[in-house]
Amino acid sequence: MTLFTPEDLLRYLYKESSPELSAAIEAALKEDWMLREKLEVLRSSSDELDKVTIAPRMEVILRVMNYARRTAVQETVSHP
Repeated sequence: MTLFTPEDLLRYLYKESSPELSAAIEAALKEDWMLREKLEVLRSSSDELDKVTIAPRMEVILRVMNYARRTAVQETVSHP
């Protein structure tokens, strides 16, 4: 029985593993239920991570907008 690290399984999950590693994991998945469980846990965790959305605070957006407004006014004033 070959031992695979969580990193190996993540590479496999994201299709970044070598063909040899992928083939070895697929062969092991057919016979090792614990490995299938570990892969399923990683898969469900990655699905949850894909749902995470990050948005800037409104204060940051307003600062950027004010900066853009000031620089646009300065450019207009300096280039008549």
